[in-house]
Amino acid sequence: MENILDGKRILIVDDEPDILETLVEILDMCLVDSAPNFETAKKFLNKNKYDLAILDIMGVRGYELLEIANEKDIPALMLTAHAVSPDNLVKSIKGGAQSYIPKDSISEIAVYITDILEPREKDGKGGPDWFEKLEPYFDSKFGEGWKEKDREFWDVYDRKFRAGKDEMEEML
Repeated sequence: MENILDGKRILIVDDEPDILETLVEILDMCLVDSAPNFETAKKFLNKNKYDLAILDIMGVRGYELLEIANEKDIPALMLTAHAVSPDNLVKSIKGGAQSYIPKDSISEIAVYITDILEPREKDGKGGPDWFEKLEPYFDSKFGEGWKEKDREFWDVYDRKFRAGKDEMEEML
């Protein structure tokens, strides 16, 4: 069976060499460019076409890179250790990121990338599968009631990406 990741062009941007090395190893079925800083990443984004970009938030101006990736219609996955917070999660989603993954979950990165690429190849859209998988992590990390500060945003997110009880019954 062919892996959807086989031969995909991926840009990885992180200022931590060990993270770059780990991701290159995990994604050995992909064609990977890695960049240790904003300037190198910007050059790669302007020169090459990518199926996906993995962007660190801190140290490489990840949100600026996210804007560039969006302009070039390159889906982006935000990967972070130091910026794992409700505010950065919301900012990433609002900024157009297809996923927001804590570095604690780096070993599962191929699954999250597949969750982005598979729906895009089928119907041109990404899905919220990553959030369903990571919501328990965020609940544990951020504590009870963490969504309350951004309740309006999460209500819209839930309506847009999650089927309600009535919708689920209609599907069944």
